[in-house]
Amino acid sequence: MAAENSSSVTEFILAGLTDQPGLQIPLFLLFLGFYMVTVVGNLGLITLTGLNSHLHIPMYFFLFNLSLIDFSFSTAIIPKMLMSFVSRKNIISFTGCMTQLFFFCFFVFSESFILSAMAYDRYVAICNPLLYTVTMSPQVCLLLLLGVYGMGVFGAVAHIGNIVFLTFCADNLVNHYMCDILPLLELSCNGSYINVLVIFIVVTTGIGVPIVAIFISYGFILSSILCISSAESRSKAFSTCSSHIIAVSLFFGSGAFMYLKPPSILPLDQGKVSSLFYTIVVPMFNPLIYSLRNKDVKLALKRTFSGISFS
Repeated sequence: MAAENSSSVTEFILAGLTDQPGLQIPLFLLFLGFYMVTVVGNLGLITLTGLNSHLHIPMYFFLFNLSLIDFSFSTAIIPKMLMSFVSRKNIISFTGCMTQLFFFCFFVFSESFILSAMAYDRYVAICNPLLYTVTMSPQVCLLLLLGVYGMGVFGAVAHIGNIVFLTFCADNLVNHYMCDILPLLELSCNGSYINVLVIFIVVTTGIGVPIVAIFISYGFILSSILCISSAESRSKAFSTCSSHIIAVSLFFGSGAFMYLKPPSILPLDQGKVSSLFYTIVVPMFNPLIYSLRNKDVKLALKRTFSGISFS
């Protein structure tokens, strides 16, 4: 067999979530349902934000991009995952595997930094409301967004560079439902401590930097809210942040649990279950969190359906 990147492996077999035959069809239907909710929810938020002019403000500019990231993220992972439930062997080429890994890393990093940009937006809105339109100008929002996607490219390139030059000798069964970093490293013949260290440093950057930015932002936000004398105003200020706090907790909690623990503490089989949260559950819940807990989005939804009914 022709070598590819000094490897005798030209394709991988994705093991999937489980090998129990009785669970294949129920899990297929379950995750197909999750994917449909994710697509409808995120595309719905994208459409609402685009059609309603009162949502054309920085907060919803970032929410628009979060929904775009979540939709793309789930589309890069779930369709291939569904194949493992209905086919005897879920085969993916070496190039296809590296491509999926690239987009997986790109969207994970992008989501991390878009959440930190949204925290900064809430900080400015609550701590410096009089300067909000100046501080969060279209130019500043665009620069923040370029930084978000720039870090996405950095994370993807760093991980791909770390994995693509490894040698895969004989075993090509990836113990996962997608091409992820740790299962591929486990398969390699020449993986070393340096590879693990690179993964740890890159993941720490992708999770640590946004978390620090979010904590600092919310530290200032909490300080400002506690200085508000009116209980009603305090409650309103807290409510503007609640959706974002829930989204941050779900995403970073599951991501840190998966990647910032030694493999001996979290075996790959358990890691597959943990990774379901940030690859499938979080992209599905984000539009629900931001729509059900947001008066502006609910008003935009009502106006849109009223317009359709009137037409």
